[in-house]
Amino acid sequence: MSLPHAPNGPADTGRRSVFDGRMPAAPGDLRVETRGIAPVPESHRYGEPARLFTVWFAPNLTMTGVFTGTIGIALGLDFTTALVAVVLGTVVGAVPTAYLGTWGGLTGAGQLPLARLAFGRAVAVPGVLQWLSSVAWDALIGLFGGDALARLCGWPFWVGVLVMMLGQGVLGVFGYEAIHRLQKVMTFVLAAAFAALALKLLDGVHPATAASVHGSDRAGAFVLTSTIALSLALSWAPYASDFSRYLPRSASRPRMFWCTLLGVSASFVAVQALGLWGASIFTDQTAKGVDELLGGGALGAFGLLAVALAALCSNAMNDYSGSLALQTVGVRISRPLAAGLAAVLGFPLVLWMHAADTAARFQNVLLFVGYWIPGFVAVVAVDWFARARARGGAPFELAAESARPQPWWPALAAFVAAFGAAVPFMDTSLYVGPVAAALHAADLAYYVAFIAALVVYTPLRLRRRAAGR
Repeated sequence: MSLPHAPNGPADTGRRSVFDGRMPAAPGDLRVETRGIAPVPESHRYGEPARLFTVWFAPNLTMTGVFTGTIGIALGLDFTTALVAVVLGTVVGAVPTAYLGTWGGLTGAGQLPLARLAFGRAVAVPGVLQWLSSVAWDALIGLFGGDALARLCGWPFWVGVLVMMLGQGVLGVFGYEAIHRLQKVMTFVLAAAFAALALKLLDGVHPATAASVHGSDRAGAFVLTSTIALSLALSWAPYASDFSRYLPRSASRPRMFWCTLLGVSASFVAVQALGLWGASIFTDQTAKGVDELLGGGALGAFGLLAVALAALCSNAMNDYSGSLALQTVGVRISRPLAAGLAAVLGFPLVLWMHAADTAARFQNVLLFVGYWIPGFVAVVAVDWFARARARGGAPFELAAESARPQPWWPALAAFVAAFGAAVPFMDTSLYVGPVAAALHAADLAYYVAFIAALVVYTPLRLRRRAAGR
């Protein structure tokens, strides 16, 4: 299965109207981007690797990350040990995201479309998983952001959610350049907001200096805390090259890697460290709780605005990448329409979650489904390395690579095997695998899934390379 290409004749008219279309021409070009999953030609590439720092920094400055950071203390670790676990897990999870992001400049293609090289028509499986996850995360983050906006403006809850979803939907429709420009501005705004929040919230608050768990239980809590941090950073991996696909081929890949790694790592570590430090006061994990912690008034309003803006930043990227995933699956609707669809579907989902205590359960389902990502990363990375060796140093040409017929079953077999191998090692509130229980709650599922995919897929892929494919 080849990637969509530029039309060559009348028969390709329908394809052009869906997968091709208008592209931004330069930084600040905020016209609606109608370009779908068709690769961006070199003649339309622009920008510098430095913009990858801001596009990956701002969307992670959310209260979701702060509240996630409290988990290490809740598991019984002291602040220093928990912070080491968070830093370790975050960096390990950010490395694949940073590495995959460098492919955008080389190919002009998004991450799920590029996965067709390895998966063939089976790319529909990770494509559907990513699209469903993007809609679901839209709802989870929109639930908190919409609540903050409604409380800030004195609106009914549903109005706050509606405005939030409209805002993120508009950004998703405008596309790549609008998102990059927003994240550049929000990097400074949200960094200042969270710095102010930290100064206010942590005034007189002292972190946990002693652990309440010891021995094997402490080791298990350390691993689980690290894995949770890893899962947050790694969750961006299937999106990675979506936000670098307009960078020129000449863009420095090392700079692309380091700007992405620093953006993801610095933001996630900052918000989780705040959660670790203030775990004792982050008891009401809602917009109301944030307002009350800040003492209401102008500072409380500022905090609610920051929460709403952070949700907007994150969800705009969900909608954009979700639109590319939906097209990759084979749904032939325009990219702007697909981006708007994610926001539209997220609205009733938020209302449903708000009507009952279902948000925590829904988030656990998403974390459970997130175990597919390590296997995905392993498969596409092995395929990429095999192609690089086969080229022998020759430049990567996407058209030539995608034109080669690819069997779908090796990648899918490795993908499924990776998830299956990880099940006994999982530790969530929905399910605790027997190995995780024996290891005192240590969750090694992400590592096991990655290794299992490597073990299964590598010999199958090398056999294809030996056969000249």
